Amino acid sequence: MVTLVVATTTDPASINPANALLAMPGWLPGPSFQEDMKSFANEGVRVLLHGKSIVVEDDLDKRWEEVIGEVVEEVIFLSKHTAVSNKPALTIHPIGVPHLREGDVPPQGGKAGWAALPDPRIGPWLRLLKKIAQSHNLVPEFEITLEATHHGPVTNKPTMFIEIGSTKDYWKRQDAAQVIALLVWEGLGLGGGVDVGNWSRENDKKKVLLGVGGGHYAPRHMDIVLKDGVWVGHLLSGYSLPMEDPNQSKVETGKKEVGGTWKEAIKAAFEATRSSFPGGEILAHLDHKSFKGWQKNAITGFLVEQNIKIGKPNDFY
Repeated sequence: MVTLVVATTTDPASINPANALLAMPGWLPGPSFQEDMKSFANEGVRVLLHGKSIVVEDDLDKRWEEVIGEVVEEVIFLSKHTAVSNKPALTIHPIGVPHLREGDVPPQGGKAGWAALPDPRIGPWLRLLKKIAQSHNLVPEFEITLEATHHGPVTNKPTMFIEIGSTKDYWKRQDAAQVIALLVWEGLGLGGGVDVGNWSRENDKKKVLLGVGGGHYAPRHMDIVLKDGVWVGHLLSGYSLPMEDPNQSKVETGKKEVGGTWKEAIKAAFEATRSSFPGGEILAHLDHKSFKGWQKNAITGFLVEQNIKIGKPNDFY
């Protein structure tokens, strides 16, 4: 079983952390995978470098298995982060575009209606990232945060993105690159350590947060995930829950249905989260303040109908 760590040479926030990781002991040239890609190997980790956009290389895990014959356990992408605020940030998030309808073209990779399996390490690694960033004096300059589920590429194994934001100056920061490299090094247990966030070994606390609602940086969910022992799956922000107000509908029907793809998004996110955490108890955590009354009623009704438990903050500790 191997972990793929994927970086692109076209993005300093991707290649700089990869190079910092490859400067650490134990790396050897890896198997020859594709002409336009280089690989490096260290224990059960394979670093893969390519020259395209980070969100376009679909099915890397499946292709690696077919060509190299090694079973892939998880895929970790290193990338830049952009934000309107331009604030410095180090972020971690699951991927997918579960709210898009069939036929929609995702703007940043993935496929419509799909949610990747979220890497179980996301929660524990967010806490480890905060610790490493603090010890390297990047906090409070850099915000350490989750992001909501978004973009591609398509993967088949548990996946997460780790990003440096949010402008060219920050993407190039070597101290930020070093912190991300250390996160991957320590988090995967390279150099003789014990890996962090191993669900099959550490799942005595079986509660897993499925975030529903809120902004892109999931502040209400973050408050919970920063506490030790909390696992996190998909995080659906408001924009991934398109809901049509039945009172605005021009079509008169006996029953007022809430249109939009929000139900499909919740289902896809829940199923993927459940698959990533075998034996886990998936609890939907709602950002109540982000919903209008009719939205909250529709969502809670649907969760009950789907037998998806709803968790309050104290239920996760």
